Amino acid sequence: MSDSLRVVSVVGARPNFMKAAPVARAFESREGLEHLLVHTGQHYDENMSDVFFRDLGMSPPDISLGVGSGSHAEQTARIMTSFESEVCRKIEPDMVLVYGDVNSTVAAALVSKKLHIPVAHVESGLRSGDRMMPEEVNRVIVDAICDIRFVTEESGRRNLLREGIDEESISFVGNTMIDSLARLVGSGESGAESGDPYLVLTLHRPSNVDDQDDLRRLIEAIEEGAGDAITIRFPVHPRTEKVMEASGLLDELKANSGWDLSGPVGYREFIGLVRGSTGVVTDSGGIQEETTWLGVPCVTLRESTERPSTIELGTNRLVGVTPEDVREAVSDVVAGRHRGDDRPPPPLWDGRAAGRVVRRVLRYLND
Repeated sequence: MSDSLRVVSVVGARPNFMKAAPVARAFESREGLEHLLVHTGQHYDENMSDVFFRDLGMSPPDISLGVGSGSHAEQTARIMTSFESEVCRKIEPDMVLVYGDVNSTVAAALVSKKLHIPVAHVESGLRSGDRMMPEEVNRVIVDAICDIRFVTEESGRRNLLREGIDEESISFVGNTMIDSLARLVGSGESGAESGDPYLVLTLHRPSNVDDQDDLRRLIEAIEEGAGDAITIRFPVHPRTEKVMEASGLLDELKANSGWDLSGPVGYREFIGLVRGSTGVVTDSGGIQEETTWLGVPCVTLRESTERPSTIELGTNRLVGVTPEDVREAVSDVVAGRHRGDDRPPPPLWDGRAAGRVVRRVLRYLND
């Protein structure tokens, strides 16, 4: 084992990769510090993970726990057990960095704190106000126990202060996911697709896709809002695909010339899709941020968002799932009534957030 300081970054799902990649690069140039990447395997598809790591310029994980899927309880328990034995006991990190709001985030934070290992949370303070979302529960728990809280937007700082968090522990650093996006766009490796106009659709939240009838109504409203003049390009999430297949909706859309369905795509390909689109319809959290930075109009199919800066700037429109509201919002994008360009990004979404993260971690460890 090295005598240098050891920092461990924990990722468990693809959104974590985009947040962790620039931090890992920023640590590489620091002497006297060893940075290790741990992939819990919470969401793991070998081909997709390989594509994302390659697109992000990331080395393979130093440690892969391979916990797999399961209920929230089963998955969190497996991550906690493996992370304690394979990482905390063997590696003895000086600090653990967790990202976002997935089960891996809360599991690693809990284990680390009980072993008296400092924890830093990247993307701290985001709140939707909806405790029915598992992600919201994870956010609140991690922020309550961690030592450094890295916030991406002003709302995060306000939320933490309202919850009684010590202001000294809060660092407004910007958005490391935007670091990854800026690097990809700046490299020229993610050119915007051209050709006929199209919308991009992503759907994966259980509240939107698990009920066959609700999902069908949502799809029909999106299709009606889009009209006949524009294609809907839909990389289908595995969870959504299972429901669509069981209901017959998958075959119906494949036979419909207005829809262009595919499996999940890599990061580079997806950003190219978004950049070339007329707009994006989604229930994702991170895509709301990516479209805001890219200046692409976004319609979010949720009742609440933990990223209010995207709403305040006007690039993102929160519409819920009522068919009439969805139809109207999609129609506005297609008609050009909802635009995303010519608006500055939120403060510190400048592609340099990871450097701020690393400098704060080093100050903490060297104090």
